[in-house]
Amino acid sequence: MSQVATAPVPATAGGVRTEHHHVLIVGGGSAGITLGALLRRTLGGGALGVVEPSERHYYQPLWTLAGGGVFDKRRTERREGSLIPKGATWIRDAASELVPEENELVTAGGRRIGYDFLVVAPGIQIDWDAIPGLAATIGKNGVSSIYSYEHVDKTWDLIRTFQGGTAVFTFPSTPVKCPGAAQKIMYLADDQFRKAGVRDRTNVIFASAAPSIYGVEKYAVTLRKVVERKGIETRFRHNLIEVRPETKEAVFEQLDTGETVVIPYDLLHVTPPQSAPDFVKRSPLAAENGWLELDKHTLRHPRWANVFGLGDAGNLPTARTAAAVRHQARVVLENLLAAREGRELPARYDGYTACPIVTGYGKLVLAEFDYDLTPQETFPFDQSKERYSMYLLKKRGLPLLYWQGMMRGRDRGV
Repeated sequence: MSQVATAPVPATAGGVRTEHHHVLIVGGGSAGITLGALLRRTLGGGALGVVEPSERHYYQPLWTLAGGGVFDKRRTERREGSLIPKGATWIRDAASELVPEENELVTAGGRRIGYDFLVVAPGIQIDWDAIPGLAATIGKNGVSSIYSYEHVDKTWDLIRTFQGGTAVFTFPSTPVKCPGAAQKIMYLADDQFRKAGVRDRTNVIFASAAPSIYGVEKYAVTLRKVVERKGIETRFRHNLIEVRPETKEAVFEQLDTGETVVIPYDLLHVTPPQSAPDFVKRSPLAAENGWLELDKHTLRHPRWANVFGLGDAGNLPTARTAAAVRHQARVVLENLLAAREGRELPARYDGYTACPIVTGYGKLVLAEFDYDLTPQETFPFDQSKERYSMYLLKKRGLPLLYWQGMMRGRDRGV
């Protein structure tokens, strides 16, 4: 059984340390649990602490299909306690401050926790309030997002009951987790509009802050054809800066000209701006851009040799996906164990990531690439082609790999 610390332990006078762990992982999401499960098999659970306040754990890659009516969203969740590595101490509290000069972490409950090695893997922060009008109207007035578990159902309700008009799908100027999701839900919506017989009276717009449909040209070639086939209007370098629910208008900044562009909508799906959690931004571990600073190959902090990181909060120049976490976890595992023994760090991360891009019901392009945007494909066929087999992989295979492989420290495959 995992050791669970349920009630916050107040810091003593003068901020004295309340507990200590050999390895302390900040975050019990995909990255933290994957690495924790691997470490437990090497270190044993007693040396490991996991800081995570959440009671529920979500497999977020399926939120696209849930938002498209394929799955009940409840299939994407598990109890957090069932995933904490056996023997590890679950510190059921939120991280509030990182104090690397003292080898300590301070929690929201006032605990000061010491460590020999720190792994920062808290995931990403959704900045709903960064767009005026969005937080107040999300889930209402024709506005929704699959980036919120709460609103996944609302997204499907809006899509399946849509009677025509203008459907706008956005993509922000910030890094986001699973960047392909903004397109995936749009392609599913387009299919549903056709099935419902309303596509001929619907204008679908993809308003994206990015300069093109996709950053890797091999896959962009296919996606441009998908957009053309579906008759979707693309507006690149358009960054959402305001939502006006009373008039059902989405306001964008054209990033090349600075011009303000207003697009009326009947349905608005927002991919919200995202950032590293605030406690990371204000810590000495942050890079100038606010993300966790890491050597992009060793995944160690460049200034604190006993600090590693992985997952969405890092400043790594690659797409933030579960597939990236899977590869990063192996690198951190090898390098942390080497650092414990005073050895040179042997493992290097090449930026590998994967994005299964659903292009409709029963169709998927499996993009896999590295830091150089060079395709690093797993299968012996052209993965840039839309395939039903790859759709089944996302729908059935990858969830099984996640829950029974990554979350249990058993994943040794791709």
